[in-house]
Amino acid sequence: MFVQVITAKVADPAGARAALDRWVQELAPGADGWLGSTTGVTDDGQLVAIARFESEAAARRNSDRPEQGEWWANTAKLFDGEATFRDSENVVPDVRGNPDEAGFVQVMQGEQGPDADRAQALMNENPDEWAAFRPEVLGSLAITHSDGTWTMVLYFTSEADAREGESKEPPPELQAQMAEMDKLSVGVPTFLDLRDPWLSSP
Repeated sequence: MFVQVITAKVADPAGARAALDRWVQELAPGADGWLGSTTGVTDDGQLVAIARFESEAAARRNSDRPEQGEWWANTAKLFDGEATFRDSENVVPDVRGNPDEAGFVQVMQGEQGPDADRAQALMNENPDEWAAFRPEVLGSLAITHSDGTWTMVLYFTSEADAREGESKEPPPELQAQMAEMDKLSVGVPTFLDLRDPWLSSP
């Protein structure tokens, strides 16, 4: 899987939603290898888009289409400044339900620590225990970028369920896993809450 993570400031969320709807209706049928997109705008006007493709080659073919270039040029007019792109083929999906049914999506971004391989391994540990502890999580994407940053996308049944889950105390084995993750982290991650996620798939 290849993922593009795009962020930009927007003053008109409704206009951005209309632009995305147009892409899904008019351009998505010709986007070979497109697996789906997760998009939304935070309370402070930060647009976040996560586009998933079968491969980097498929994503490049989509970018090279003239109609894609025209659509992007028009959509970029909605941005306050330049958009930021972070691409990656280092993507670990964890699907427990149907992420396209999520009522709330939380995107976290931060810097990789000194032992990125160990951090990646930790994220893959105890999947059954995590699923039982946090049943409101429908799925996630763990993305490592070549610039030394990472993105985590979490799909929840609802924001209320997510907040309730956050307040629960994890069992000892998951506490130990979280403690080791904290030691491997660098700085404080950025949280981008999408309370009205726009979820699209073929």
